[in-house]
Amino acid sequence: MNSVHHRLCHSALGRRPGEESAFLTARLACSLIQSLLLLPILSLSLAASSAVAVETPQDLLADGHPDQAVQTLQRQIETAPTAEAYNLLCRAHFELDAWDAGIPDCEKAASLAPHNGLYHLWLGRIYGEKAARAAFFSAASLAKKVRAEFERAVQYAPDDWKARTDLAEFYLEAPGIVGGGKDKARAEAGLIAPLNPEMAHWVIARLAEKNKDYATAEREYRAAIEASHGGARAWLNLAGFYRHMNRLDEMEDALRTMESRPLDNSAALVDGARMLQRTGRDNAMGIRFLRRYIASSNTVEEAPAFKAHCLLGELLEKQGDRPAAADEYRTALEMAGNFSVAEDGLKRVGR
Repeated sequence: MNSVHHRLCHSALGRRPGEESAFLTARLACSLIQSLLLLPILSLSLAASSAVAVETPQDLLADGHPDQAVQTLQRQIETAPTAEAYNLLCRAHFELDAWDAGIPDCEKAASLAPHNGLYHLWLGRIYGEKAARAAFFSAASLAKKVRAEFERAVQYAPDDWKARTDLAEFYLEAPGIVGGGKDKARAEAGLIAPLNPEMAHWVIARLAEKNKDYATAEREYRAAIEASHGGARAWLNLAGFYRHMNRLDEMEDALRTMESRPLDNSAALVDGARMLQRTGRDNAMGIRFLRRYIASSNTVEEAPAFKAHCLLGELLEKQGDRPAAADEYRTALEMAGNFSVAEDGLKRVGR
């Protein structure tokens, strides 16, 4: 209690006989002072409650609410058009698979902050998604832009292992005519190794797969597991290798092992469920993965929660539980109102 307030109240309570009027006056003063002293506390409590209730655009993206993120960021850009706001708006469109809508925002972010590696990385990523769905000549032109942006990303953020891994993957997958090359990918693996040994092994494993050296590939995927101390993402990548080899029983075993290992990357649960869905294997495990992910407090931008709900709806629909599937599709649409996959799912199972 404030010391001045304490002294005044103490004086009022310690009155002498015949001082009732003075006593009442003091009591009123005491109450008034107490109320005034409580005002800052109440204000702080209200401010704290408000702060908890308001999510940042980054929070909204991680929580899988891209519609809200877009609205928030568009309002922000009207008053403070920063590079960060444009980058986050691009990423919100990226979550929604709206590549054409997001590209101008990513370009704007990179132009406003040309030395920011993260902004070049996201511009390269969204160009890449657009290229994957474009006709041949457009795809070739976009692929060159992807390479240029990824190379700028590592130029300005040389210690960013995610940027280097994306660049290595581009070198692995792209033909030489647009700047791809296995030697370039191997060189990137060497640069990734001190930053993230697990991902360096992953790049080498992918290289071995490309060269049809499957024994080396499997060894490298297992080396990645060792480097990550048994992390979920590394087990997921081994499962993906078994899927490519059509060794589906071993794929399932790897995913079961992943389920029991440290969840170093919660998005692995969603990717694992997608792998099971696409191969038609063990729906129950996929449903378990998705429910665990959705119930966690660790949803991430890499695996938007609305897409997890939609995928859960697909698996429940496949099991014949149409009401539960409809609930998941509706939840997805509450988070991302124009997500066509959820709209189509809801039409199939009935509203």
